[in-house]
Amino acid sequence: MSWIRIISYSEATGKLKKLYDRIKGPDNYIDNIMLVHSLRPHTLEGHMSLYKNTLHHANNTLAKWLLEAVGGYVSALNGCAYCVAHHFRGMARCLHDDERAAAIHKALTNDRPEEVFSSRELAIMQYAKTLTCTPHKLSKDQIETLREQGLTDGEILELNQVVAYFAYANRTVLGLGVDTTNEIIGLSPGNDEAEDDWHHR
Repeated sequence: MSWIRIISYSEATGKLKKLYDRIKGPDNYIDNIMLVHSLRPHTLEGHMSLYKNTLHHANNTLAKWLLEAVGGYVSALNGCAYCVAHHFRGMARCLHDDERAAAIHKALTNDRPEEVFSSRELAIMQYAKTLTCTPHKLSKDQIETLREQGLTDGEILELNQVVAYFAYANRTVLGLGVDTTNEIIGLSPGNDEAEDDWHHR
């Protein structure tokens, strides 16, 4: 599950138990990426707040399937199989097109976004790759390209924050040896309309 000790749901007390109760899915299930914070509940709270507000917020205007695809792509670029598994599953659930979801998954895990995307979506993936792999090479020109493809500045901020969140999540997973043992792949805090609802469904 991880290289450090975790406190399970059944063992949790106090603030940690309250946080677990906000997050839990079916049968008191908690994702391993969240369990790994158990020795420092304040970082679990920070992680969930960041995750909910970047990827699962009602005020986002970029399509959720596209944001999930960005997360899967960033995770693939970072070599984070855990987040790849979860977020391409989330993308497929949002997309409601298994054939297209499989094609996107294959293209992005092979770093070939041009095989499935063009124009606006390809520009989004190119920005995500540059910010992930060579952030010092980003320039205003890439922002202008996103604007030319029809993204508002608010959507550019959404994109930026999703890419930045996955840099954090991937390094949490990779740095602590989190794996998918006993996981339910693809659950997420799906109630976008309620900011305080962190329950995984």
